[in-house]
Order: sequence, then structure tokens, then C-alpha cells
Amino acid sequence: MRDAQRGSAAAFEQLFRRHWPRAYRAALLVVGDAAAAEDIAQESFLAAVRALDRFDRRRPFGPWLHRIVVNRAIDWSRARTLRRELAADHAPEPEAREQHAPEHADALAAGLAELAPEHRAVIVLRYLLDYTPGEIAELLDVPRGTVNSRLRRGLDRLETSLREELA
Repeated sequence: MRDAQRGSAAAFEQLFRRHWPRAYRAALLVVGDAAAAEDIAQESFLAAVRALDRFDRRRPFGPWLHRIVVNRAIDWSRARTLRRELAADHAPEPEAREQHAPEHADALAAGLAELAPEHRAVIVLRYLLDYTPGEIAELLDVPRGTVNSRLRRGLDRLETSLREELA
């Protein structure tokens, strides 16, 4: 981290290689669009590089980067919703899926896509990226109670959506 903060391209490349897969995955799980997720993850890395001088080396880099990624993904999702409302365009979004996805992966992806960005983000961070509610609160700069509330509401909506989808 010190070398990256001093401007070492090799150190930055090492950070990028180490953290890119999870940053991209976090963005993809929040926005549900592979191209947008790649753009968001790239922009987030650039923002992190520009702010490296303010990064506290006593803290882990990954959660700091995820905070940037998830906040940008939430902003992108909100903007997409607004664009859809303005354009009245309800075309299905392209989805990135693995070939050997679990049996109900399509229903789960559809249910996640229906959630508000704030609810989708906390569910992704908690259950797909394995952050604790306390870490999520710190990442998103919200009270822990807000995280718990968003998790509960998001999971309730997701459960309802899955029941309807699988019925």
C-alpha cells in the first residue's frame, strides 16, 4: 500500500489484480449489467487511486474500495431507474450468468433486480460478499440499524418475489 501511495505503477497493478474480481462482482450484483459493472468497477479504482493519499493504511483496502464501488453502483441504479421512467422504456436488462447456475438462479437474479438499490446493495454485501452488518454500516456510512432494516425489508421482498416466481 505504501508503494502505491508513493505512485508505484507495479504496486497499483498488484492492488488492481488482487481486488478487481470482488470489485467487479460487487458492482455486477448490484446493477445486474455486465458492461455497467465493468465501468463502475474501473471508475471506482480510478477514484481510489486519486484518493490514495487520504487512505488510512491501518485499515484494509478491500472494504474501502467496496464502499466506493457499491455507492457508485447504487447511484448508477438510481439513474437507470430515472432514465427508464423518463423514457418509459421497460426492455429487459441483459444479465450475466454462469453456465452451471444453481436451479433457481434466474428467479433469484430477477428478485434481486426488482429490489431498490439500497436493499439490493446490503443483501449483496451481506450474503454474496460476506460482510458483517457492522462492516456494511461502515462501508455505506449508515447506522447499523439502517443496515438491519434494509436487510430485513430486502429479504422480505425477495422472499415474496421468489415465492411468486417459483409458484
